[in-house]
Amino acid sequence: MGITAIMRRMRSIVLLGLFIAVMSGLPDTLSEPQTSPESPPSPRLRRASRAPSTDSEALRVLFIGNSLTSFNDLPRLVERIADAGGKVRIRSKSVTANDFSLEDHWNGGSAQKAIRRGPLDWVILQQGPSSQPDSQVLLRDYVERFDRVIREANAKTALYMVWPSRARYRDMAGVITSYTNAAKSVEGTLLPAGLAWHLGFQREPELPLYGEDQFHPSRLGSYLAALVIYEGLTGEPTEGLPPAVRDRTLTPPRLHLLTDIAHQAVTAKRP
Repeated sequence: MGITAIMRRMRSIVLLGLFIAVMSGLPDTLSEPQTSPESPPSPRLRRASRAPSTDSEALRVLFIGNSLTSFNDLPRLVERIADAGGKVRIRSKSVTANDFSLEDHWNGGSAQKAIRRGPLDWVILQQGPSSQPDSQVLLRDYVERFDRVIREANAKTALYMVWPSRARYRDMAGVITSYTNAAKSVEGTLLPAGLAWHLGFQREPELPLYGEDQFHPSRLGSYLAALVIYEGLTGEPTEGLPPAVRDRTLTPPRLHLLTDIAHQAVTAKRP
């Protein structure tokens, strides 16, 4: 990616320090672009004590976003991870449109109708990287608007944190800050896929998470995001589950890497 090992390490320290500071409630001192619901029982205890859920007990999830959600059918990947052996099943619906922001979805009205139609347990909101100051303001504004509708429908709000394009990877700090602050503003749950991507590049710089256009995810990139979403919603670590996608790049060591960094990203966001 044209980023030296030294710069990559320095950026890692800054990003993780920023992330911990934001999540621990310290004042935001950044001059650049800019809690979750009650913590679930211990994942290990839940995994040991629960039998596989049936479809009638499955979490009902609505995804609202753009092509970063629809690409590689991310909602279906999340379902497949659950079906591969997770203790909590997930059944999903989606309202997505290419290049849409949450403002576009709000103005269109279809997303609100889907929320009110219910019944739902979770609504996952996503827009672009939103790292720039004006984008951060818009993300937070429309997350707050949607959260009011979501609460009226007796569901919970989650934010699917994405990532910048490879060419703008330097914006990752702004992406993390933007989505973290938006989630905190509604006491929503943060699903930090972007942070997991960053941790993945730390561990394996050439990890093929980007697709051909260097912005949308490869199947591996979508799979990592799905691992984060599954664990973030259920509290169930995915380590040890069989792979839920066929991809020649998903070797056993790489599957272990993805489940490990997904868990690291999800648990890093918890107080």
